[in-house]
Amino acid sequence: MVQLTMDLIVKNASHKNRSEEDLGQYLQKITHMYLSDKNIDSIGDLAFCKNLRFLYLYDNQINQIQNLDFASNITHLYLQNNHISSIENLSPLKKLEKLYLGDNYITVVEGLDKVGGLRELHIENQHLPPGEKLLFDPVSLNSLAKSLSVLNISNNNIDELEELAILENLSYLKAVDNQLKHIKDLEVVLKKWTKLRRIDLTGNPICQTPKYKDRIIVQSLTLEYLDGKEIQEMERRFLINWKAARDAREKSNERMTDEHAANVQFPDSETPHLTLPYNPSDSVKEKADYLDLAHKQKVERKPPPRICERKSQMKTQVEEESEVTAEVV
Repeated sequence: MVQLTMDLIVKNASHKNRSEEDLGQYLQKITHMYLSDKNIDSIGDLAFCKNLRFLYLYDNQINQIQNLDFASNITHLYLQNNHISSIENLSPLKKLEKLYLGDNYITVVEGLDKVGGLRELHIENQHLPPGEKLLFDPVSLNSLAKSLSVLNISNNNIDELEELAILENLSYLKAVDNQLKHIKDLEVVLKKWTKLRRIDLTGNPICQTPKYKDRIIVQSLTLEYLDGKEIQEMERRFLINWKAARDAREKSNERMTDEHAANVQFPDSETPHLTLPYNPSDSVKEKADYLDLAHKQKVERKPPPRICERKSQMKTQVEEESEVTAEVV
């Protein structure tokens, strides 16, 4: 295998026949180092490369991040498609802005608590053990809360995003081909990502949720691209107005229901009647008793006073007419 050393750098350099002094000066001036696909399995001493800004080491066999104490000026580190299993030894990289670690064997996003200025983290397609998902160390997430703006976590069996809500300056999240299922959980984090401009969730079960795109567009007013497609402002305004009208209609219906329930009462002229339970399995005697009791409820009531008085007057008149007739006869 091959170790990354200054000899390897010189071997791959474009200059020829330089003296020792010229070589030292050359190494100190290097800002970009392209060493991808060189079968490199480890990083050696690169102490002379103090002005290095971009280090390209993707498509190699590196299994550990190490010997980067010299690299205090590196801003871009490319380590995709290696055999790295742990994020470590990055504390000397005080100016690191973009870290590419896709297609490795990392199981936990950690070791970034000393890299407070990181703006982009690409950690997609990790070779995880069966049934496991990529995990996030809270300490590292807290350290990245104010700086990280781009995060790529695609294809890592991730099923929820709640712990990432702390990333308050996130502007682009790529979480393609994961296991995100619940739209309500997503809506919670969208409320906290107030600077989000792009999100790509293609290939997640959540994409099959009814009104999935509409709900996300309404929830995140800053979002400009969803699943690779631009969101038109007219579309957003239509959905916002539609949601407002629906909410108003629901509140109105609830208010009418409450008012109706509050006004329900018996009319003054109506008197509740006793209702007796009736069971088809009751005996014949019980049924007879039931009917008898029901009959007793219909007890004759005395006619109202006016009716009694009217009957009395009519009776008196009839008697008087009878007496007159008798006298005539």
